[in-house]
Amino acid sequence: MSSIPVPSIELTTRNAATGNASLEPLLTWLTLMLAQLERTFSKVPGSAVIARYVRSSHQDDPGRTVLELILIAFAVRTLMQSRSRDKSEGKLIKFSEKEIDELVEEWTPEPLCAPLTEWEQRDLTSVPVIAGPNGPKPKILSTGKAAVNLASYNFAGLAGNEHIKERAIETLRKYGLGSCGPPGFYGTVDVHLELERDIADFLGTESAILYSQGFITISSVIPAFCKRGDVIVADRAVNFAVQKGIQISRSTVRWYDHNDLKSLEDLLVSVEKDRRKRGAPVTRRFIITEGIFERDGEIVDLPKLIELKLKYKYRLILDESISFGSVGRTGRGLTELYNVPASQVDMLIGSVANGLCSAGGFCAGSTIVTEHQRINGTSFVFSASMPPLLAVAGSEGISYLRNTPSALTTLQENVRAVRAVLEKTEGIAVVGHRASPIVHFHLKTPSSANGSANGMATSATTVMPPPTGPPFDYEAEEKILQDIVDDALANGVFITRAKRLRGQEMVETRPTVRIAVTAALTKKEIEKAAGVVKASVVKVLGKRKL
Repeated sequence: MSSIPVPSIELTTRNAATGNASLEPLLTWLTLMLAQLERTFSKVPGSAVIARYVRSSHQDDPGRTVLELILIAFAVRTLMQSRSRDKSEGKLIKFSEKEIDELVEEWTPEPLCAPLTEWEQRDLTSVPVIAGPNGPKPKILSTGKAAVNLASYNFAGLAGNEHIKERAIETLRKYGLGSCGPPGFYGTVDVHLELERDIADFLGTESAILYSQGFITISSVIPAFCKRGDVIVADRAVNFAVQKGIQISRSTVRWYDHNDLKSLEDLLVSVEKDRRKRGAPVTRRFIITEGIFERDGEIVDLPKLIELKLKYKYRLILDESISFGSVGRTGRGLTELYNVPASQVDMLIGSVANGLCSAGGFCAGSTIVTEHQRINGTSFVFSASMPPLLAVAGSEGISYLRNTPSALTTLQENVRAVRAVLEKTEGIAVVGHRASPIVHFHLKTPSSANGSANGMATSATTVMPPPTGPPFDYEAEEKILQDIVDDALANGVFITRAKRLRGQEMVETRPTVRIAVTAALTKKEIEKAAGVVKASVVKVLGKRKL
């Protein structure tokens, strides 16, 4: 029977006890340091939230904690690592003064953009500069003379209104220029909320939300509601701001023919058939269009549009940037023109800049719709609010429209006067709805000018290109139209070509001259201005024939 080595066991135990005794001060020091670090960390604001997150994260997924520690270590190492060292020698790369000069001389910076063409340079220099305040008859800097303004959106004649100007000055003295902060932070003041209430009450909706810029309004509203996987059915000729909003939304987009509600209904049926065929779940679905199309002045049939929306269960986003403040008995837009309750439109977008001659835009609808945008509308959340003086100018503009319905009557009379003159002008075709305050005309093609094969005269009624492609020379027509614009300005009438972003817009429409009719001019003045435009057309086209 072998003996048990008791002495060796005792020796091992004694050595372990001696080792623990030697490590005890170190362990005690580490414990104290960790306790001190914990006390210091707990004094940092928000530390409790971080501690709870780390504790719960480690408890649920310990591997995640290890991964996060590795990522933090990698980030610290990347930030601390020098990027200007020669790895082979472990020291900074040094150049002599001569080498530096040679490298600088050899370096040629890339241009930020392509150089302007001759036509682009001419187009840029031909933009008139107004000296002093804008209005129905501003002073042109290049000539030093006043010109009749048919280029700016001043539908109800609010630009230059003395009462609005006085109220804006009072507001400037009271509030200053503005806080330069976003509405959700410290940018909102009482006059912004008053304007939102005025807009909602004016249109007959539950609520409204104010944006500081007109362009960003619709391009922010669309992605606030339309997300990836949702379905958007939109008019092919919507303006550039709507196009950008649709693009940002990343939704599934289907396009229907311009202002063709039969094409819209066919597309709505097709979308539903395709969904059932794939067995896909029902998603949020939206119809997006304009009230008055900025591209050509056409007006959508709102009652029929709402009928389709209800029949096929879609939400309607209607951009009334042109129609608000310009159509209807008191300028309430298409809902007033067609006697349709504004509550039938889910999201009604308008322009305070166009319709009220101030700045910014708005979205009106239910309280749920507007409150959702206060935390999801990117332009509302991140852009500075509009100056208070412009909000007051908007409220005063609404008050003017309420109390002066004759302004809209005068506007429609002036629209009819302009169209009556231009429609009798040879060589051009006037497009758009007869009630639209923006009147577009383009050059007639040779086929429409000389007559069709059966001898009947034809004239294009749309700026949209046919499926086979545009039967016109875009640049050549733009130059002719610019000659007409320049000649009209030389004779005291300020008009403009409808500007497009070629290569960026979805559809390349035909070049047009756009006339913005205003109620600030008398019928005699507007007829005289239209006569000047007609004379310029005849003069320019006459020279082209010689």
